[in-house]
Amino acid sequence: MNSIFEERGGTYTLGVHGMLYPKLILEPQEHRPIGRWGRMHRAYLETEHPGLYERLILNGTLDKHMADAEERARAMLERLISQMAQQEGITEDLKGSDQLEWVQRMNSIRSRAEEIVKQEIINTL
Repeated sequence: MNSIFEERGGTYTLGVHGMLYPKLILEPQEHRPIGRWGRMHRAYLETEHPGLYERLILNGTLDKHMADAEERARAMLERLISQMAQQEGITEDLKGSDQLEWVQRMNSIRSRAEEIVKQEIINTL
């Protein structure tokens, strides 16, 4: 009588003391960077949705899920910063004439944009 593993094409390796070990082969996965936003999303899932978090781990899709969140968050952040700077009239001319003012205003925009990204992408499913 074959096991389900053998019926599906699985094989075993004979180990120490006659113990049989299944030959498991992982699917090759692409490596995509997981930065700040992906780690924040993982922490959100781990604390707020532990069932989904465990399911992603067991399916082997947690890294892909975090990398997707990272990419969406970065793209949204860049878009928001650009749009907000344009709406508030922050230009390269301001950067040339009053660098400190430009830095203060851009830091304010970045901070606001990061909060939006956290609410729209990181702290959501």
